[in-house]
Amino acid sequence: MIDIKEKHNCCGCSACVQICPKQCISMSADNEGFLYPQINSSICIDCGLCEKVCPVINQNEPKEPLAVYAAKNTNEEIRLKSSSGGVFTLFAEEVIAEGGVVFGVRFNESWEVIHDYTETVEGLEAFRGSKYVQSFIGDNFKVAKQFLNNGRKVLFSGTPCQIAGLKKFLRKDYANLLTVEVVCHGVPSPMVWRDYLDYKRAERAAGKNTVSSSLNELPVITGISFRDKTNGWKKFGFKICYAASKAVENSVSKSANIVNCEITPFKEDLFMKGFLKNLYLRPSCYHCAARQGKSGADISIADYWGVRSIHPEMDDNKGVSAVLINSNNGLNHYNNINQSLDWIQAKFTDIVRYNPCIVKSVNEPKERVAFWDAYATKQIECIDKICDKMTPSIVITFTRRVIGKMKRILGI
Repeated sequence: MIDIKEKHNCCGCSACVQICPKQCISMSADNEGFLYPQINSSICIDCGLCEKVCPVINQNEPKEPLAVYAAKNTNEEIRLKSSSGGVFTLFAEEVIAEGGVVFGVRFNESWEVIHDYTETVEGLEAFRGSKYVQSFIGDNFKVAKQFLNNGRKVLFSGTPCQIAGLKKFLRKDYANLLTVEVVCHGVPSPMVWRDYLDYKRAERAAGKNTVSSSLNELPVITGISFRDKTNGWKKFGFKICYAASKAVENSVSKSANIVNCEITPFKEDLFMKGFLKNLYLRPSCYHCAARQGKSGADISIADYWGVRSIHPEMDDNKGVSAVLINSNNGLNHYNNINQSLDWIQAKFTDIVRYNPCIVKSVNEPKERVAFWDAYATKQIECIDKICDKMTPSIVITFTRRVIGKMKRILGI
């Protein structure tokens, strides 16, 4: 029987829930909004399957990739709609063209982040772009297994711990499965995300002097992008769009489809501030069991933030992906799509230098406890005050930049 004594020992992948033959495990949210397994011991038969499929208990050995590339989709429209180089879409289109199924992450009607699947190219639109919230994975491991057993090709994408959970859940290799992990900084609390959206809606209403007593009467969100590229890939912003007011809707043609959008520089957006300071990540993210190639993913995709220094000819400020090929299966799929890529071979050490989350967990800030204490009473507004206290002085910031520049010059 799975027994979570320390919260950092559970990544929330739900493999244990989906494998249980008696369905005696369910996922329940804690006071931080993260889901953890709860066991009904009265019907548990002690089969031990939940422990056997846990990716934290059963960690793989670290593994370096077979090959690494800097790559970008030659389709500019797709690349601009993607967080980095738009490479994921090409892998997904290949699988769908062969009658396969693609699993990814999308927003639901309430702007919560969930796992889902599509069998059409049109359905890939919802999966594009980063969603900096832990997704609700539901029973998608079981659904993917059904497709695999029926002989369908399956591409399953997710964070490293989700891929690790899927692989443990399946308990055998499938030739018709392609796993693609998105290199992960850490997953923020879904509860903080929901509260943030309510805060944004109320803030917008107050700004227009139309504060309502009910959230149902506040502005309606029609679109969200965590990584809007209007000001370029390196200066991406958080974009949120709202439906036009009823007054505007009544004065224009319905076909005009009026939408009001706000773009906030990512370092200034309230939610992104706390995310980048690691304030409300899942406890397991500070002790990730799936980094360093331990997830078993065929392919890893990340932003190639250092491309300007290493491969300046690839940098046009529209997004470049770092593509890590971890298996022969992944290499075969990459070779099938590279004619639709602008790509160059890269070095693993260069990728890691600018994107250390590939191999290293983020540090848990000492202010995390203070944040959750404050959040219980002050809610979302406390993010600003906590983050301001964490901001390093000008002297420290300057020193870090000088040291970083010297390391790049010396190749350290």
